[in-house]
Amino acid sequence: MSTKEAPAAVAARTRAAPPSGAQPAPPHSGRRRRRAWDEAPRWQIYLPLTLYLLFTIIPFYWMLLFAFRPSGSTSLVPWPLTFEHFDKVWTERSFALYFRNSVLVGVFSLLMTTVVALAGGYALARFRFRFRRAFLLALLCSQFIPGALMLVPLFQIFAELQMINSLGSVIIAETVFQLPLSMILISGFIKNVPYSLEESAWVDGCGRFRAFRAVVLPLLRPGLIAVGSFAFVHSWNHFLFALMFLSNQEKQTIPVGLNTLMSAGSVDLGALAAGGVVAAVPVVIVFAFIQKWLITGFSAGAVKG
Repeated sequence: MSTKEAPAAVAARTRAAPPSGAQPAPPHSGRRRRRAWDEAPRWQIYLPLTLYLLFTIIPFYWMLLFAFRPSGSTSLVPWPLTFEHFDKVWTERSFALYFRNSVLVGVFSLLMTTVVALAGGYALARFRFRFRRAFLLALLCSQFIPGALMLVPLFQIFAELQMINSLGSVIIAETVFQLPLSMILISGFIKNVPYSLEESAWVDGCGRFRAFRAVVLPLLRPGLIAVGSFAFVHSWNHFLFALMFLSNQEKQTIPVGLNTLMSAGSVDLGALAAGGVVAAVPVVIVFAFIQKWLITGFSAGAVKG
């Protein structure tokens, strides 16, 4: 070995030699340790998910079983299928009328909530005004107030306006109840839209409203879909306002109609299950078509408050 190569070779052997008394580490031990810490066993993942899935699916299957099973049958399989319960609730129990009223309440609540929340959310996201933080705090605190506490003042207001026993009272109440959360979500979503886009539109000659309509509004589609779907589903399923403000049977909605199927003496389980299926189908269809936009809208709107 030459004189120039000797120091390099000695240094290499010194670095490669393990310390005295140390045992060589087994191959891939670091990788196994990382997997042991980072990855849980499969049964710890699948067992809770399976239990949760059963807990969720069994009530729906039980509802479908009573809805499609003939009266008097005790089979755990709905065969032969029958639609007698659906025919009973749709014709004899006036569920066609309840369905129409629920659609009107849901659609108009959706439109009013989305429009008002869009205007208020834009103001909260783009303008700085006095008591802005106090207003946001009031919106958040209003979510802790249950709807039952609003019944008496709302009933007095609607009685003075002669709106008791009209769908308009339920629509206004649902809109007021859903506005705080919807406004906060829309505000957070608008904050994620760069302000420079609006400034560029202003430079090109657009006013604020035109710039908002041409630049910002198309980017808010996921957020609007999320807020609108939330408003529709909440109005569709809400029971309390429709029960208190609507006394005429021709004005009642599906949740109140389901309540009429239960009496103190007996409960028609087949008709009640069929009415539950009728009430659940529109909600399932809505979520099936908008689930992608719904997840995107809620996640984007919750980034900034």
